[in-house]
Amino acid sequence: MSDQKITVQRTVDASAKDLFEVLTNPKRHTELDGSGFVRSDERSNRIQGVGDVFTMNMEGEHMGGEYQTDNHVTAYAENTMVGWQTAPAGTDPKGWEWLWELDAQGPDSTLVSLTYDWSKVTDKELLQQVSFPLVSKGQLEDSLGNLAAAVSS
Repeated sequence: MSDQKITVQRTVDASAKDLFEVLTNPKRHTELDGSGFVRSDERSNRIQGVGDVFTMNMEGEHMGGEYQTDNHVTAYAENTMVGWQTAPAGTDPKGWEWLWELDAQGPDSTLVSLTYDWSKVTDKELLQQVSFPLVSKGQLEDSLGNLAAAVSS
């Protein structure tokens, strides 16, 4: 773990394709969230490539209660990787990013890496409002466990 990035890994008994199907469906992100902030998607379509934007309904004291985020897809490689930068709805990304990487270990086993990177956050007002990391290593590990459970359901 660097000072501005946390990466967690777990081997999941599922194909990279099945995991990718869950990760690219914003409607399923509530099931994955280990932080407790994600409430629901806001009529979002499946992620299909870099440049897509999906909106999530969120809740957290750090933002004064309920809020929405626009998530700008920054990484996409079918069955291998998907990532996005998050921003308060209607604004440009502020520099923190989520990256899921899938490394197939066989037909039904995948090493999953989840990286939470806030190294590019430079907005002084945001840095005063939000104390990074907002999501802990344990919560990221919970997200990996949630993904494993979601893909088997």
